[in-house]
Amino acid sequence: MDWSRYWRSPDRPLEAMHAHFERHAYHRHSHETYSFGVTEDGYQAFKCRGGAHTSAAGMVIAFNPDDPHDGRPADALGFTYRIVHIGPELVAGVLADIGGRPAGLPLFDAPVVGDPVLARNLRALHGALLGGAPALRRDELLTAAVGAMVDRAASGRLRVGPSSGAAARARRRLEERYLDDVGADELAEAAGCSRFALYRAFRWAYGMAPSDYQRQLRLRAARVRLARGEPIGEVAAATGFADQSHLTRWFVRCYAMTPGKYRAACGD
Repeated sequence: MDWSRYWRSPDRPLEAMHAHFERHAYHRHSHETYSFGVTEDGYQAFKCRGGAHTSAAGMVIAFNPDDPHDGRPADALGFTYRIVHIGPELVAGVLADIGGRPAGLPLFDAPVVGDPVLARNLRALHGALLGGAPALRRDELLTAAVGAMVDRAASGRLRVGPSSGAAARARRRLEERYLDDVGADELAEAAGCSRFALYRAFRWAYGMAPSDYQRQLRLRAARVRLARGEPIGEVAAATGFADQSHLTRWFVRCYAMTPGKYRAACGD
């Protein structure tokens, strides 16, 4: 039986989920945050950065911002996991407080890491977030978890800032007009190449087709509005979805919860 619990900070880019899935399979998606998870039981299979991976009990999952990935149970018994989503600006702030680290945001090359120290730190942070620990204790555990992840698993610096190339130009056009019905010809013209060349370059650069990326932008916009408590039907209309059921289908596929459950967690 599938179940999940979700928590979201009201004032910082910090979220946490505790879940067990036997049937749910994540559609390919990404987060604008760092996502650090711990598999508690079973086997979690997913594809990320062109490779197939499996996380077993005790293993840590590390996704960079905008890392496209999916996820599913590796067998009929399912898996249980904890995951924390931390905004890049919050990670940067924690590292600045710690000091002694190279400048810039960290890059995690390995999506799966076998390290009991990291797993212990992430479990402690996650338990504090969902368990209602005092703010000071949450901040202490956040500092410990982020510091440990960077010291023991980061492989370099994350590339940030404007990028060049056809895929980057197409991405900027989608970000500017994610609510519009942008056609392939318009996108190719903005990118300065053929439609086929753009499709190939975009998938290579961002791990998903332009249409999937546009839907991802719409889902992120929907999350912002839902967090403010806006009605789900109005959110669907304002973010480019056909109706409330259309938004709900994609929200569940990518985030494993309904828009209503997410909005309620934000309110709590």
